[in-house]
Amino acid sequence: MRTASHLVSMICAFTVAIAAVTPARAATPAVSPADRTAEQVPKEALCAVCAVREGTTALEKVVAWSDFEGKRYYFCSKDCKKAFDEDPAAFIPAALPRSAPSITAYDLADNETTLAPYAGKAVLVDFWATWCKPCVKSMPQLNAIYNEFSGRGLVVIGISIDKEGGEKVRQFLKKRKISYPIWLDSSADDPAWEAFGVKVVPTAFLIDQDGQIVRRWTGAFDESELRAAVATILGDEKE
Repeated sequence: MRTASHLVSMICAFTVAIAAVTPARAATPAVSPADRTAEQVPKEALCAVCAVREGTTALEKVVAWSDFEGKRYYFCSKDCKKAFDEDPAAFIPAALPRSAPSITAYDLADNETTLAPYAGKAVLVDFWATWCKPCVKSMPQLNAIYNEFSGRGLVVIGISIDKEGGEKVRQFLKKRKISYPIWLDSSADDPAWEAFGVKVVPTAFLIDQDGQIVRRWTGAFDESELRAAVATILGDEKE
């Protein structure tokens, strides 16, 4: 007669035999909250820092990201993330629409000027510099838009941020046919580019007839997009 201990041994041996022929199931790794977050990150995106510093509009490989005030921002490098985390406000454009700031600049004759005389008109303000290749490349496009819409009330103003003074700008313009007025940014403690929050040139702002900034373009812009935005705020009827 088999003892109880002998039966237990047989059961254990049978269990081991079954385990030996049964394929082992791979353990499903636990997904941490960080991993779940990473799964939602795109492979490419606009770097929030490069877009401001360099006017970059192309998508770049996402290396890092940060969440700020309920929105996610992507970066092409850890250095860009670090710069953003240290001062997020410096890389987040102000919400639009917003009131255009009061500024003081100088025309090419060194006369002080402001935006006040253009109240009630649509104004396109372009911040540029003679040393900025994208700025120079966009000037004929801005000139074409000015020639097309100035009769309907559009004002285009180019504000140079060149530090060398007006003479360099005047010499630069002698070689180019620019119809719209060019101003020189003030070198005072409150320059126009700072009042507008410009971080890179070229940067253009479209101000509507109520004095509200309704659009902003940083870096190279699409001429057809800018033209369409101007046409929208001017309406269909010619003045």
